[in-house]
Amino acid sequence: MLQRNRAVAVCVGGVLAVALLVAALTARPELGGEPSDTAQQEPTQTVQSEQPEQSGEPAAVVPPAPQPAPSAPQSPAQQRVPADLRARVASLMVVGVTNEAQARAALDQGVGGLIIPSWADPALLTAQGHNIEALRAQYHHPFSVAIDFEGGRVQRHTDVMGSFMAPRELAARPPEVIRGTGYDIGRSLRGRGVNVDYAPLLDLDVSGLDIVGDRAFSGHPDEVVRVGTLFAQGLIDANVTPTFKHFPGHGRASGDTHHQLAVTPPLDQVRELDMRPFGPLLQRFPRSSVMMGHMIVPGMGPEGVPSSLNPEAYRILRDGDYPGGVPFEGVVVTDDLSGMRGILDYAPTPEAVKRAIAAGADQALWSSGADVPQVIDGVVAAVQSGELPEARVNEAAARAQQQLINTGL
Repeated sequence: MLQRNRAVAVCVGGVLAVALLVAALTARPELGGEPSDTAQQEPTQTVQSEQPEQSGEPAAVVPPAPQPAPSAPQSPAQQRVPADLRARVASLMVVGVTNEAQARAALDQGVGGLIIPSWADPALLTAQGHNIEALRAQYHHPFSVAIDFEGGRVQRHTDVMGSFMAPRELAARPPEVIRGTGYDIGRSLRGRGVNVDYAPLLDLDVSGLDIVGDRAFSGHPDEVVRVGTLFAQGLIDANVTPTFKHFPGHGRASGDTHHQLAVTPPLDQVRELDMRPFGPLLQRFPRSSVMMGHMIVPGMGPEGVPSSLNPEAYRILRDGDYPGGVPFEGVVVTDDLSGMRGILDYAPTPEAVKRAIAAGADQALWSSGADVPQVIDGVVAAVQSGELPEARVNEAAARAQQQLINTGL
């Protein structure tokens, strides 16, 4: 039995020896074997190890360098925002101009908007080669041109733009007349280079306040929404941006903000009634703008601060934090910061401009058009000192550019 096992072992060993010899001949061409596929594709390379050959320590693992996070793509509006800080700040200003020379002086400062007040020279609207369209052809940065044109008591330069019925009278007309009137006004404005109308007024005529009166469509929120929708659509049909005013509602204020500081009922009451027309209209027209009024609303943010300078007023509007409200991302412009005692009795124009932008305004409006370079420099200084976050300026500037894009400018 032992002899038989030895014989088997010898036989197995012989087979293994033959197999090893065949493998060696195959792997070594110089011994007669064919080169492998890997040998045909990759030339022999000498690799030098950076570590000593006998080192028992593992090679150090170097982590890859961190890559910067990809930045979010910029929107067309953001791409148009000026890189220079002063130019960015200037793009938030809407200033009154009375003639071509004043318009040029403002545009030379880089302002983003002009407003045509009632006391402006009509030649700015009509003089060939010296009107708004001529200015747009000559200045490389886009700018808006706005006007107060509601019809009735508030319609500027009717000798040029035409005359239209008061909003209260218009509300009684058929729907096609309401929308058609909005279109006719818009077409007249756009024909003179105006692309923003500070209308329609959404204040409710509920307390007999003379400054509201027949400028209001109605005293009922639903009726204001119905008529305001038709009128605003007419403006948009004519490629003019409507501006709903005056948030959070002037209808029950204690007086006219043109002449005095004015106080509304407490915030909960204003929310329940005065703000109601804004939600449905802003949902229907998200590319419209809103004018922030100067009314002081008890219980809203810092006590005694006019809405135009009150961060809480802008938060409520942006978040749609009122019955029927919707978040709003369009332009918010202040009411006049230079010609109304309702703000001047609280803060002078340069300070009001700075505080309005810090609070949340995208455009600061002052109809006098005075001291434009100094006002811009004051806001720039506030940014540089950290008093006004630069991000707030950037946000506002992008919204202002989007409004221009919306009307083809």
